[in-house]
Amino acid sequence: MIRVVVVDDDFMVARLHSTLVSRVPGFEVVAVAHNGAEALALVRDTAPDLVLLDLYLPDFSGLEVLQQLRGDGAPGGGPDVLVITAARDAASVRAARHGGAVQYVVKPFEGRLLSERLERYARERQDLESLTAPGQEELDRVFSGLSGGGADAASPGAAAAGSAQSPRGAGVAVRAQALPKGLTEQTAALVRAALRAGQRATGVSASECAEHSGLSRVSARRYLEHFVATGAARVTLRYGTTGRPERRYHRM
Repeated sequence: MIRVVVVDDDFMVARLHSTLVSRVPGFEVVAVAHNGAEALALVRDTAPDLVLLDLYLPDFSGLEVLQQLRGDGAPGGGPDVLVITAARDAASVRAARHGGAVQYVVKPFEGRLLSERLERYARERQDLESLTAPGQEELDRVFSGLSGGGADAASPGAAAAGSAQSPRGAGVAVRAQALPKGLTEQTAALVRAALRAGQRATGVSASECAEHSGLSRVSARRYLEHFVATGAARVTLRYGTTGRPERRYHRM
């Protein structure tokens, strides 16, 4: 049985994804998380085989979760990660693939698509587990399968949306990629200006960005988290004496 943790900040979406997973033979949902910190804690506690991960989370970017799950320090290499997100920009796709995501599915999608991706994952997992002393032809087949589930699940135009320059190298001042649904380039420009106005070392908070750009704190944070997800900005935590640590956003 393949054990799955579902991560999505929307409770209804998380429930829907859990239902879809449970309908695929050989899969079971062992936990559901609604933010990044909860996801990391549940993965430590349940040691799943696979994590269904949204990139837009309320506390920090899903790409940060992916990095911690699949990074060099992850126990046993960490669980596999299947990204399910509304982010369809090329930078997010590249970052997810570079971070070790096995597949990338763009919201909204038909339920059958997720079932097909899970079935494909199960076949590829079985192929890997059955390897002993494979020949080149078998290795080519296995690696071809593993690389086939990433960008093909994303928007057909996603690869063309980014520039040839890497997202980290492009910096916050250059953003030719399409923004996710609900974000506009005009507002994004205001948030970029607020990032540039902040000190590179100390960064800006969502509240400071909102004050500078004239946006609500919620809207400012959504754009800032998008920039983090696409590599146009980075985030650090500033710990105070009480309460949650403050998230500080820095231009790249």
